[in-house]
Amino acid sequence: MASKNRKARNKSKRKQATPQPVAAYSAQRPAAQRETAGGRPPPSAPPARAFAALAALALCLLVAVSYFPATYAGFIWDDLAFTSAKPVQDLSGLWRIWFAPGSLDKEGHYWPVLYSIFWLEHKLWGFHPLGYHLTSVLLHIGVTLLLWHLLRRMAVPGAWFAAALFAVHPLHAESVVWVIGRKDLLASAFYLAAVLAYIRFTEERRRGHYLGALGLFMLGLLSKSIVITLPAALLLWHWWRRGRITAADLARALPFLLVGLTVTVFDWLSYKDLESIAFHYSPAERALLAAQSLWFYIAKLVWPADLAVIYPRWEVSTGNLLAWACLTATAAALAALYMLRRRIGRGPLAAVLFFAVTLSPTLGFVDYGYMQFSFVADRYQYLAGAGFLILTAAAAVRGVRALPGISGKLETRASALAVVPLLILGALTWQQANIYRDEGAFFTHITTLNPHARLAHYNLAREYMRQGRIEDAEAAFRDEYRFALEQKPVDQKRLGLAHLGLATIAEQRGQPEEAETHYRNSIHSSEDSFHRLTALLNRQQRYREALALYETFIRSNPGNAKLHADMGVTLFKLNRPEEALHSIDRALQINPNLKEARANREEVLKSL
Repeated sequence: MASKNRKARNKSKRKQATPQPVAAYSAQRPAAQRETAGGRPPPSAPPARAFAALAALALCLLVAVSYFPATYAGFIWDDLAFTSAKPVQDLSGLWRIWFAPGSLDKEGHYWPVLYSIFWLEHKLWGFHPLGYHLTSVLLHIGVTLLLWHLLRRMAVPGAWFAAALFAVHPLHAESVVWVIGRKDLLASAFYLAAVLAYIRFTEERRRGHYLGALGLFMLGLLSKSIVITLPAALLLWHWWRRGRITAADLARALPFLLVGLTVTVFDWLSYKDLESIAFHYSPAERALLAAQSLWFYIAKLVWPADLAVIYPRWEVSTGNLLAWACLTATAAALAALYMLRRRIGRGPLAAVLFFAVTLSPTLGFVDYGYMQFSFVADRYQYLAGAGFLILTAAAAVRGVRALPGISGKLETRASALAVVPLLILGALTWQQANIYRDEGAFFTHITTLNPHARLAHYNLAREYMRQGRIEDAEAAFRDEYRFALEQKPVDQKRLGLAHLGLATIAEQRGQPEEAETHYRNSIHSSEDSFHRLTALLNRQQRYREALALYETFIRSNPGNAKLHADMGVTLFKLNRPEEALHSIDRALQINPNLKEARANREEVLKSL
C-alpha cells in the first residue's frame, strides 16, 4: 500500500513539473541555479555572482583576441556609404539623417539609428578607422553578453558555450570587421534587449516593460529592417514554454507586427525608389531557393571553410535535383523534430524554427537588390545562426550528461574539451578578419574564391592603380573584361567599366589611339567613358568629332546639365561663342549649381 502511495505521489509530481523542453533543459542543474515559479532565477549567492563575472570576462576576452586584426583594418568598399555622406560629416547633419534620408546618396535604406551612430563617431574621432572598428568589436561583445544572459534566463543548457560559439564564429567576421556591417550588430543588440524586456513583462505584467520592448524593437528596425521577424520569435518562445499559443499571446504580438510592417514597408518603398529589382521566380523556384540557402548556411556554420564575401550565384531551376533534396530534407527534419518533441523536448524544433524564421526575409521569398550578386551572405545569419549554435551547445551538454557513469569530475573534464572548438573557431576568425585590412586584401579574397564576382576584378584593379602596380591593374581589368563577356547576356555595364580601366592605363602609357578605342567601346555603357573620350578629343583639338558626340548624346539625354555645359566649351573652341553661350545657359537652367559652367559663361561673355 505504501508503495502504491509513493507511486501516486511521484506521478503527481511529474504532472506538476515544468513542461518540456524547460524541464529537460533544467532538470540536471543545481537547485540554486534553477528558475523559480515566476520564471526568474533566484538571487545569486556571492560565489555564483563571482563565477558569472569570470564567465562574462572570458566571453569578452574571446571576442577581443579573435578580433584583434580589426584594430589595424581600414575602410572597405561599401564603407563609402557613410564616409562620403555629407550629413555624417556636418554638425547639423543629424536632422537630415532622420528627416531627409535622400541626402544619404549612397544609402537606399532608411536606417537613421545606424547613421546617427556614425555621425556621433565622426564627431569623436573623425574618419580614423580604429575608432569605428573598436566600437564594432565592443558592440559584438555586447550582443554576445546579451545572448548569454537571455539563454541563462531561459534555463538553456550550455548557455555559456552557445554564447562562446557565437562570440568566435568566423561567419560573424563580415558583420564585425566590415564597418558598414555595424547595422547587424546594432539591430541584434536591440532585438535581444527587446526580447529580455518582453520576458520581464510576461513575468511582472508591468506596462513599462512592454512599451520598452516595443521601443527597442523599433530602434532595431531603424538600424536594419531584418529584425521584423521578432513578433514570430516571441510567439515561438510562448510555444516553447507552454506548448501552445494563446489569444493573449497573439494580442501582445500584434503591436510588434504592426510597427514592424510600418517601418519595413517605408524602408522598402525608399529602397525601391533607388533601385528596382524583380527576378520573376515562381513560388516553386522560391521554395527551392529558400531550402538550398538554409542548408548552405547550416553547412557553413558546421564547417566554416572558404568563407567568401560574395558567394557564387547558383542557377534557380525546378530541374535542380540538389535543391529538391534540400527541400525534402528540410521538410523531413521539421517533421521529425515535431514528432519527437515529447521525447527530446520542444527546444530543438524551436531553435531550428528560430533559425529559419529569422533568415526568412533573405531566403528569396521576396526580391531584394543583393540577389543580383548572390543569394547568400555571411552577414544575413549573424542573428539567425544563434539558433543553430544554441541547439549545438545544448545537444553537446545533454550528450555529455547522458553518458553512462558520468560524474561531476568527469563532466568537468569533458566540458574542458569545449575549449578545442573555441580555439579553432577563434583562429579562423582571426584569419577571416585579416581580409578587411585593406581593399587589396579584400578584393583579392573575393576574386580568389569567386572569380566571377561582379566588379571585383575592376575594384581590385583600381586598388592596384592606386598602389602604382600598373601591370597587375591591367591584368585585373582584362579579367573583368573576360568575365563580362562570359555572362549570358553580356554584362554591358561590367564590360564598359573594364574598357574604361584599360583606356585609363593606355592614356598613362602614352597610347592615345588604344585609349580612344577602349573609350569608344564603352561610351554607351559608361557615361564616364563618354566624358573622358570627349576630353581626349578636345586635347587633340578634334573639336568637330567631340561636338558630333555631344549632339548625339544630348538627343538621348536632354536633361543632362554636364553634357550641355561641356558642349558649350567645345563650341567656344570652335569659335562659335553665341551657340556656346546658349548651351551653357541651358546647362545652368537644368542645374544652377554648376560652378564651372558659370565660370565658363563669364569667359564666353568676355569674348562677345
